[in-house]
Amino acid sequence: MKMELVMPLAILVVILGTACGAFGELESNVKTAVFLSPKFELGPGSVANKYDYDIDFPRGHIALKSFNAEVVDESGNPVPLHETYLHHWVVERYYEAKHVTTHTRYDGHRLLRPSGHVLVRNSGVCQRETLGQYYGLGSETRGTATDVPDPFGIVVGDPAEIPDGYEEKWMLNIHAIDTRGVVDKLGCTECRCDLYNVTEDEYGNPIRSDYKGGLYCCYDQTQCKLREGFEGPKRTLYLRYTVKWVDWDKFIVPVKIFIFDVTDTVKIPDDSSAIPQHNCLTEYSVESCSTGEEKDCLHVKTTSFPMQKGGYVIYGVAHQHSGGVGSSLYGKDGRVICSSIPTYGNGKDAGNEENYIVGMSTCYPKPGSLKINDGETVTLESNYSSSHSHTGVMGLFYLLVAEQLPHQDFRHSTRSSFFTNINTLFA
Repeated sequence: MKMELVMPLAILVVILGTACGAFGELESNVKTAVFLSPKFELGPGSVANKYDYDIDFPRGHIALKSFNAEVVDESGNPVPLHETYLHHWVVERYYEAKHVTTHTRYDGHRLLRPSGHVLVRNSGVCQRETLGQYYGLGSETRGTATDVPDPFGIVVGDPAEIPDGYEEKWMLNIHAIDTRGVVDKLGCTECRCDLYNVTEDEYGNPIRSDYKGGLYCCYDQTQCKLREGFEGPKRTLYLRYTVKWVDWDKFIVPVKIFIFDVTDTVKIPDDSSAIPQHNCLTEYSVESCSTGEEKDCLHVKTTSFPMQKGGYVIYGVAHQHSGGVGSSLYGKDGRVICSSIPTYGNGKDAGNEENYIVGMSTCYPKPGSLKINDGETVTLESNYSSSHSHTGVMGLFYLLVAEQLPHQDFRHSTRSSFFTNINTLFA
């Protein structure tokens, strides 16, 4: 893909080093590529919710090791959250028939449904085309680790899994809100319907009267209320994303991706052999508490469900919005599988924006030390401060699980390198 943003030559460096796996040294030629999304434009108070198909992405039978992203301007400068709020970005995997030609850019909530396309979901429990992504973060993206430790990896591109006549491709959804000059930055980022002056969703359906804010009110090309008389230029922006991977070999241990949602209203069938029905609503609201004491104002939301297929926990992280104070995943005996706590910024620079969540703590248990058993009931808890009301908040949990562990006596030396696809970055 030809990109309009020219990246500085300084990023074209090669780093050689040694990385140790938890079960010995794993030789993996780690490759890193920096890509740019197609451009999107935002004026003060405006919203972009773009779906870009067949994005630039590593190809072949590989194991993904990390995926990081941030919003940048035309000069490659990071854009702070108090100017452009990154509500979320997600990356989804799909198969496309080789004879099919697809438009690469869709505005709004457009999903591939016609024949010739097969969405490849993660292993999570959510259904109805919800939360099927392989990667996804929001405002916390700059300060949240996504690395998969050696010798594990998210394996993709296996020719044995791709149907005949199809090829693997990737979709990127970017939801960003420009808050320059708005009357209420938090209200705009929480998608309060009164600030967007909308009564219908993006499909023209009436929004119910008790729905005060969330994704239904801040869809593509909506406008949040500006201060009277405020004017500002429209800006061209990109999502710059960095992918690390290794070529597949027999020493890589695959991990499965599970995404859990605290709004999941799961129904457990009476027949123990039947599959539970999961209804993940993605977002919810937090009402303001009535105690008047901020220290006592904590909104706790939980959900429990059985994991049909468990395994060894390799990595975990939560996703929350402003007001979030942490999330935990518990096993059936109350043991903590993973707790993830937000970091709030205290400055103005990108990555440290005051009052925004700029990072989420992650869990890296020693491989083999923490296992979720098949059929074990787990409980997800999401906590928010309720000293003020919040709309459109989320309580997601992302987990990487390995069904098996590497052999303890495995030994292999390593070398990692930094590789950048020059053709992707320069016109």
